Amino acid sequence: MRRFLGPAVLAGAQDSKFCKNLKLKGDHIKSARTKYAVTLGIILIGMLVSGEAFAGCGDSTKSKPGASLLPQMWDGQSGSFLPISANSSDDRIVGMWHATFTAEGNESGPSDGAPIDNSLVVWHSDHTEIMASSRPAQDGDICMGIWEKTGKFKYKLNHFAWFANDTANAPSGIGNPTGPVRLFEEVTLSPDGKHYTGTFTVDAYDVAGNQLAHVVGTIAATRVTIDTKVSDLL
Repeated sequence: MRRFLGPAVLAGAQDSKFCKNLKLKGDHIKSARTKYAVTLGIILIGMLVSGEAFAGCGDSTKSKPGASLLPQMWDGQSGSFLPISANSSDDRIVGMWHATFTAEGNESGPSDGAPIDNSLVVWHSDHTEIMASSRPAQDGDICMGIWEKTGKFKYKLNHFAWFANDTANAPSGIGNPTGPVRLFEEVTLSPDGKHYTGTFTVDAYDVAGNQLAHVVGTIAATRVTIDTKVSDLL
């Protein structure tokens, strides 16, 4: 057939075929762009919906009772707020305290009113606690514990002073090895969060774990603030 057609006709036919192919390719490109735009739109909608969902996490009306809110962080910028576990604590007991321990109710041993210890105590938000006691350093003046909230304004503390030395050779020498001491407290925080009071039990052991002493008494503590002076603690 081609040999019966003149050059002009063949050229026109080829041009027509070329245009047709070009049109088909253009339609294909347009279709691909349309699909891309639709896909991109779906992704953007999904991101918006996700953002609303995250924002909803910051709605205090949707948070579980007892949960707190913490901001998400990424690349140094604050994002939406998410509830953290109620087990994570920003409880009012958290902070630094000046605590005094006084003997009371002992059948033998220290008499009522005898001072047992005078300490600086920090209750941490992770439910741990640390105490700097006024007892001699060799006798174990730094000790640690773990606390739990037991009711409205009520707490208990399980606290240990680990192995140390007695004061037999104080102040010039190290004394004899001594075993651990367990301090157990049950306290009530004041409604204004500035004080707590309660009871304590101290059990002292030798290095083999034999109980040597049992002392009970009362605790009175005052919160240490940025304005607290030494004179306030003595």
